[in-house]
Amino acid sequence: MRAVRRVLGLLLMVVLLASCTGQGGADSGGAEGAGDAGAGAGAEVEQAAADSDVGGDRQVITTASATVLVDSPTTAADELVRLAETAGGRVDQRTERAADADGSGSLPSAWLVVRVPADSLTGLLDDLEGLGEVRDLSQESEDVTRAARDLDARITALQTSVDRLLGIMAEADDSAALIAAETAISERQSELESLQSERDYLADQVAMSTLRVDLVAPTDARIEAEGFLGGLETGWNSLVAAAGSILVVTGVLLPWLVVLGVPLAVVLWLRRRGRAGAPTATPVVEEQ
Repeated sequence: MRAVRRVLGLLLMVVLLASCTGQGGADSGGAEGAGDAGAGAGAEVEQAAADSDVGGDRQVITTASATVLVDSPTTAADELVRLAETAGGRVDQRTERAADADGSGSLPSAWLVVRVPADSLTGLLDDLEGLGEVRDLSQESEDVTRAARDLDARITALQTSVDRLLGIMAEADDSAALIAAETAISERQSELESLQSERDYLADQVAMSTLRVDLVAPTDARIEAEGFLGGLETGWNSLVAAAGSILVVTGVLLPWLVVLGVPLAVVLWLRRRGRAGAPTATPVVEEQ
């Protein structure tokens, strides 16, 4: 009989301990749920990225650069701006440089960076021939489809995680669960905004192609003459240089000639007049 009572007592103690343990687990369930949701978000992001499909529309970034010889870089730059805006694009940068005043330095030039819709880039490159002589032209394309799909998957997974944490925070019945949910939401929201900004930049690069154009004036070609023509050219240049030197000397002496020559001319005129007015002596002839 005593043995039966001991067994019944042990069973009652086990039941009481189990009920206490269950109550403690129920009290901390909210905080653990928030922690699990925050910790599991990273795994969800990786899984979503791995499951992302890279098929469908391709995401391609296209850039191009060109050097064009033009008669007037400023005029050509204005025309290029007009062409870009007509195609629905814009000008991100424009730099112009004038020629040196003495003509001995660099030639006038202009440098522009324009952005146009990707499907309008080919037409704009063809229009460059209307500005002048296209010397250098290059075009590059980069496929960023996988990177774009990866960003989309990460953004979707993080947004799902944030929504789940918001639901946990709304149902939290103690401060520990509320604090855990707020901390997890802050971290996920910051990462989500960063990925969204990166995705927006990538989308802009895909939608709008970049074209860099260098507009320069052509150099003056000079033909060196040889033989008789070369000697004739040299002689003519020497004559022009000598004539220029004579003109310079004449210009320097002319003021002095005026200042000194006028008084000297007056003195000579007075002397001549004085001689003309003096009586002439009559020669005396002796008689024999």
